[in-house]
Amino acid sequence: MARDYKSRPSEQKKGGSLFSGILIGLVFGLAIAIVVAMWVNKSNPFALREKPVVSETKDKTATNAPAENAPAEEKPRFDFYKILPGNEAAMSDQDLHKNPTPPAGESYYLQAGAFPNSADADNLKARLALLGYEASIQTAEIPGKGIWHRVRVGPFNSMDELDKTRTALEQNQIKTHLIRVKNATANTQSNSAP
Repeated sequence: MARDYKSRPSEQKKGGSLFSGILIGLVFGLAIAIVVAMWVNKSNPFALREKPVVSETKDKTATNAPAENAPAEEKPRFDFYKILPGNEAAMSDQDLHKNPTPPAGESYYLQAGAFPNSADADNLKARLALLGYEASIQTAEIPGKGIWHRVRVGPFNSMDELDKTRTALEQNQIKTHLIRVKNATANTQSNSAP
C-alpha cells in the first residue's frame, strides 16, 4: 500500500493552557479567600454607637434652661458598677489593702477586658496565655448594651499573687480591674467556643 508522504500539521501540546488555567484559578481563589477573611474578621465600629435623638419640636423653655441642671444630667464616666450582677463587685485598691485575704466564699479576679465581639475576647485570652496566664471568658447580657464577653484572670487567694499578676500585665500594656466575686465556684465559666 502506498504511503502518503505529504506533510501533516504536527500535533501541538496544550499543556501550557492547563498550567495557566490552574495558576489563574489559584490567584482568583486566593483573592476571594483574602476578601472573605477580611470581611469576617472586621469589627463593626457602628454597632454599639447610639445615635442622639433629635426632637422635631423645639421647646423654648428647654433652650433657655439654666446651666445649673447640666452637671446633674451628665452620665458617669464608668458604668461597670451597674453592669456587674449582684454577686460581683468592683473593688478599689484601697478596699483590697484593707482586707488582703478574701472572706470565705469570695475570690478576687482581675478583669483584663470586656468586648462586644467574642473574637476580641479570644484574642486577649490567647495573648494572656502567651504570657503564661490562664484566663476565662465569661459571657454576659447587659441591658441596653447587648452581649459582652469578659476576659478574667484568677481566682486569686492571696494579695501577693494578685499584685504580681497585675504588675506583669501592666508591664505588657494590659489594664485590669479588680473584681470581688461571691460564691466563685458558680461564676467561673471558661468558654472555649463562641
